[in-house]
Amino acid sequence: MGGSSSAISKDLLSEYQELTFLTKQEILHAYQKFGDLLPEGQKNDVLKTRATKEKILSLPELKANPFRNRICHVFSTSDDHDGSMSFEDFLDMLSAFSDSATAEIKSHYAFRIFDFDNDGTLNKEDLRELVNCLTGEAEDTKLSDAEMDQLIKNILEESDIDKDGTVNLSEFQHVISRSPDFVSSFKIVL
Repeated sequence: MGGSSSAISKDLLSEYQELTFLTKQEILHAYQKFGDLLPEGQKNDVLKTRATKEKILSLPELKANPFRNRICHVFSTSDDHDGSMSFEDFLDMLSAFSDSATAEIKSHYAFRIFDFDNDGTLNKEDLRELVNCLTGEAEDTKLSDAEMDQLIKNILEESDIDKDGTVNLSEFQHVISRSPDFVSSFKIVL
């Protein structure tokens, strides 16, 4: 496994470091972890091979995340929209979730993850889905319709500055700016 890091040239390693919030060590560690997700015959072709969504979701760091499917969707550049990731997609994900990423970057990606219908706003259905991801949909944790409606109403009252019935990115970022724990809790560490 130690020899796999030599497959990234120093120039490419420097380029990845410039384009991400990751250190060289973190990039090399990500390279090894990504290689471990690939089938045996493709481990030598890390930079040209996509890891399947199932393999990405098998990472312990994502397994318990209630937004794991959305994370794969948002960071995958697959033309097939199958949630698979290239090594560069994987680095983008790790960079956005790193301790060094800015609050603006983190909130931008959080917004995209929470925008379940990909329409550029968080509407009532996105908020319903978001709450269900956080509370679970088991009978003992699922909110009643009345509780859900009240919670969504409260969220919109707090967040929907222009009162259009949705939360846009700038409104979301405004809310996040008032939440000091957000930046430190929005992370994945390999």
